[in-house]
Amino acid sequence: MDPQRYADLFRSESREQLSEINRALLDLEAAPADRQPVTVLFRAVHTLKGMSATMGYAGVAAFAHELESLLDRMRAGDQGISAELMDVLFSAADVLESGVERAVEGAGDPPALTEVLAQMRHVAGGDATAEFRAVTGEFSTATGEFSFGSTEPAALAVPSLDNGPGVLVRVRQRADTMLPGVRAYMVVQRAGALGEVVAVQPPLAELQASEVPQAFAFRLVTTRTNADIESALVATGDIEHVEVSAGPGRHRTSMQLAASDDAAPVARGTRHVRIELSRLDTLMNLIGELVITRGRLLQLMAGNGDAALDEAMTQASRLIGDLQAEVMASRMVPVWQVFDRFPRLVRDAARQLHKEIEFTVEGKDIELDRSLLDEIGEPVVHLLRNAVDHGIEAPEVRVANGKPRAGRLVLSASRERSAVLVRVSDDGRGIDRARVLARAQELGMVGADVTRLDAELLFRVIASPGFSTATAVSNLSGRGVGIDAVQARVRQLGGVVDLETVPGEGTTITLKLPQTLAIVRAVLARVGTERYALPLTHVRETLAWSADVVREVQGRAILVLRDEVLPLVRLRKVVGAGGAWPDESADIVVLERGDRRAGLVVDELTDQQDIVVKQFDAVRDGLQLFSGATILADGRPALIVDVASLF
Repeated sequence: MDPQRYADLFRSESREQLSEINRALLDLEAAPADRQPVTVLFRAVHTLKGMSATMGYAGVAAFAHELESLLDRMRAGDQGISAELMDVLFSAADVLESGVERAVEGAGDPPALTEVLAQMRHVAGGDATAEFRAVTGEFSTATGEFSFGSTEPAALAVPSLDNGPGVLVRVRQRADTMLPGVRAYMVVQRAGALGEVVAVQPPLAELQASEVPQAFAFRLVTTRTNADIESALVATGDIEHVEVSAGPGRHRTSMQLAASDDAAPVARGTRHVRIELSRLDTLMNLIGELVITRGRLLQLMAGNGDAALDEAMTQASRLIGDLQAEVMASRMVPVWQVFDRFPRLVRDAARQLHKEIEFTVEGKDIELDRSLLDEIGEPVVHLLRNAVDHGIEAPEVRVANGKPRAGRLVLSASRERSAVLVRVSDDGRGIDRARVLARAQELGMVGADVTRLDAELLFRVIASPGFSTATAVSNLSGRGVGIDAVQARVRQLGGVVDLETVPGEGTTITLKLPQTLAIVRAVLARVGTERYALPLTHVRETLAWSADVVREVQGRAILVLRDEVLPLVRLRKVVGAGGAWPDESADIVVLERGDRRAGLVVDELTDQQDIVVKQFDAVRDGLQLFSGATILADGRPALIVDVASLF
């Protein structure tokens, strides 16, 4: 087998196992008396060991084998769980993660492997491999193969499976299965979680070494129903057929995942296909061009008088819309795929700063476009680190202030119309406005006559590049990189950042993001001969200019809307267009950004349509007003206004 053919698949599946390992470690640290996380850890490490051995990554497999030995001792109750042990286990998880990445890249073993291995043997009381060799088997770094001990399914294989305890399970892999040896091994491991595997044919070592899809069988002693067995095995993926034979008190059933004349389907499992994100990007670009072409065709056919042609175009337009919706849905993934790595980050940061923090993640099932989800990881990391370092106080300070020793930190995702809100909230000290003001005046960011920072000015100051009130630089903060990086990245994504803080009670920072970066709904506005797109995410309502709603106060026009007074911004002035202000015939777009609103005056509102967002590099020293561009239905370009830059 050429391992590099499957390197990306191995990396992807290994990351899933590593996420499982980190989640289980956090659960174990929170509840040391609960042995379920130890079982989850053992299975995940065992699976990763087998996958690494099959790929020929001997260093990762050998290290996983050592870790598995320690976990087996914990599982048996022979190893007590202590803070020292948990630190070693977290370090081991880091080594595994680094080892997987370096193995795929051909970079050799991680530098920390030897040190962490010594720590593992120390907490286990000696040479872990020697102590547990009889239990977990031996690994040969020369051949990259395992010989299993008495608890492994391979050691229980018998020449014939015609009779014996339990039920007989027959499995056939799909013809296009990638990493068939690893997949077969995972099936047997999943079966072992349901009961006791007492025989495997062909032997597990032979199955694991296979480079072609296999049909294999094993006997399973279990109290689970046949349907439970079938569902669990199909969930491992790339399974064409599962059959559970009659056992004591059982009836023969089968699960067929492909059309067949000799076996009727009993159930059908969820089918998934792994696709490179670049292919989805290409497909989305093509759909975007199709949407532009649809708009152009609809415009050209307006009033043509041909009923049949109109009907065909209407149907084509509906089909294009359905196709667009399906392609966009295929790119949507739940935020937990990124959020799941943050509990470990918060845990490590809290320990480094000797703080106690209860971290909660809410709204894990909220979906975002895959490309957008990848981009928000770094901003959220900055916010979490700032909350741990600057926001939440030390335990003794909290107790002195009448608060619980452990600070509360919440990362949440929720949906608001066509946008997704990502919030980081803490119950810490809040932002010291006086301290921020003093530092801002020291840096010359605000004048000496300013005596108080309102919410808008406060955010503008702390979001300035290089601004920090920290007196010392740490590994987490103090270099003036944080909120400014968040602000810059979120604005590039077409979103906005809002801040709420109460001294002594805590801080909440909200990122308001579009669900997707590719195709968005927008209101089109004309200024002079140019047209601009305003993302509907930020549009609250529209209205015509009238003396009833527009007033003048101290020489400045304001908008009075249902007893709410809003500032007015003329887009003609912002973009530098000449000519008179056509106020009497103008339209007003009420924009909102978090809890702030303003009226935008434009010459005319022309349309509302789906637009395809095209990113571009801004002109040097040009206006920081636009977040992208689009091609309209008539083939003319239009700039997309960055609402956050207006007010």
